Amino acid sequence: MSTRRVLVYGGKGALGSTCVSHFKAKNFWVGSIDRSENKDADLNILVETDADLVQQESSILNSVNSALGGAKLDGVICVAGGWTGGNAEKDLAKTADLMWKQNVWSSVISASIAAHHLKEGGIITLTGAKVAQEGTPGMIGYGLTKSAIHQLTKSLAGKDSGLPVNSLAVSILPITLDTPMNRKWMPKADFTSWTPLEYVAGLFGEWIENKNRPASGSLLQLSTKNSVTEIVSV
Repeated sequence: MSTRRVLVYGGKGALGSTCVSHFKAKNFWVGSIDRSENKDADLNILVETDADLVQQESSILNSVNSALGGAKLDGVICVAGGWTGGNAEKDLAKTADLMWKQNVWSSVISASIAAHHLKEGGIITLTGAKVAQEGTPGMIGYGLTKSAIHQLTKSLAGKDSGLPVNSLAVSILPITLDTPMNRKWMPKADFTSWTPLEYVAGLFGEWIENKNRPASGSLLQLSTKNSVTEIVSV
């Protein structure tokens, strides 16, 4: 069997690290793109945080191209991003700029990687947010960028998007992920309503294996109750 390959953008974060571990356990070659290294990955590409979007894209694409040497990726998994609050009254431009860099830049570069290096029938997953389906007055910058990711997902699924034939482009729309940081900041929350990271990594794995694939362009809300997660297409 030829080597299967995935690239995880945000591979050092909580969900990204879980994805790296999940695919390594299944004997995939796994690359990580992040601001710091994930020692479990086969390849680490460090994001130059002082560079602009065009420079970041060029640098990362060059690194991916060199590492793959003509091989193709089975999946590009973008789980990079961040959150901040804030309304229109204070620091709107500042918070929107931060969210744009953390959420949209990583998604845009992931789309570029997929266009150039994904195999036919491969997948690209982006990370949206359920709350961005509506107004987010207490976190405008966050909602703005997550809704942009939803639009990007639908664009990538369309004809002439630049992705390879039969590619799957989807966004997951979590409510709350069960991460160490979320447990730290919300220690009294109902953890049975949080989506486990292993469940999300497993979803990506199923889709790469061509199992239970949703329609391309789908926005998939992950709703967890009593430790059971339901996928709702919105």
